[in-house]
Amino acid sequence: MNELVRSGAFLALGALSVGLLLCAWRLVRGPGMPDRLVALDLIAVIGVGMLAAYAIAEDVLVVLDAALAVALITFVGTVAFSAFLEKGGAK
Repeated sequence: MNELVRSGAFLALGALSVGLLLCAWRLVRGPGMPDRLVALDLIAVIGVGMLAAYAIAEDVLVVLDAALAVALITFVGTVAFSAFLEKGGAK
């Protein structure tokens, strides 16, 4: 594999790690439940991005299947929890 692509993937992993820490901070700090829901969803999206970057960096394409599964489960969970919040739950 091209060394430039591999280096870029590792650089992306580092940048995504910083974003993950910032989202975790927002998840803990709040201020409200919708903010925490967005932070949790963004953490899942960053996790999918990290799995994809790892798959590119290490040339292990089977990890992309795991990333796809996490993305699908996260989407369904976000829609369900948003509907729960809209009905007035977990204020």
